[in-house]
Amino acid sequence: MDQLYRVKQLIMVSSKKLYLAMIFTAVVAWVMLIVFVAAIFRSAFGFGESLVAVPLLALLMPLNIAVPLSVLVSVTIAVFVVAQDHQKIHFKSAANLVIYALIGIPIGLWLLTHAAQQPVKILLGLVILVFAGYLLSGARLKELKTDSKWWLLGCGLLSGILGGAYGLNGPPLVIYGAKRRWSAQHFRATLQAYFLVASLTGVIGYWISGLLNQTLFNYYLWSLPAVVPAVLIGRKANTMIQDGDRFFKYSYIILAALGMLLILNAIG
Repeated sequence: MDQLYRVKQLIMVSSKKLYLAMIFTAVVAWVMLIVFVAAIFRSAFGFGESLVAVPLLALLMPLNIAVPLSVLVSVTIAVFVVAQDHQKIHFKSAANLVIYALIGIPIGLWLLTHAAQQPVKILLGLVILVFAGYLLSGARLKELKTDSKWWLLGCGLLSGILGGAYGLNGPPLVIYGAKRRWSAQHFRATLQAYFLVASLTGVIGYWISGLLNQTLFNYYLWSLPAVVPAVLIGRKANTMIQDGDRFFKYSYIILAALGMLLILNAIG
């Protein structure tokens, strides 16, 4: 009887381990798929992967793992794109945007920890949504022939504030790229130079906060095989967009989605 009991216990333990292994494998597969789609999105348009990655990853893991994972993937994509297309980067513009963004990030973090989140998110979402709708109506931003110190300051600072508070660096950068009439290829490459520094700064912040742990790194390592082909696919899609106006029209649609997502997040 004792031997039969031990056999039953062994079968139960083995079945439980098999079940957990199947669940684990399924989660890893979903993480790889989500990262793959988000990385294509980011590589093609230069921003907005958090719109895809964070809400879906949060269904599989806590936010304090999903958000840093998205940022680690962001750094990886930026490294690939900068290495591939560094000749298309407007380095002076990217450097100034980064400098002003670094000033704005602490302000965003202060808003995150001190401001009433719901009304701020709803107001910000409405502003982004209305502005995107205005641009989608056919209105064109006045062109900047050369870099403008004040526009760099405004867009960089606002990007840092939005990034520090809500991880939404993209909207002000889209505005600046549209005003400068950058091509899809130059916009994508320049933003990756910006995100490389900005995302690395975020990773340092997560490290100081103790959010970088073995579980996070495991998910990151499992997602890497999905990143490389996604970046190449997104790059191919980006090079196929020769019409700058059409590219920024797609970007305005993404902005509208970001604004709507922010409002839904606040209401939810």
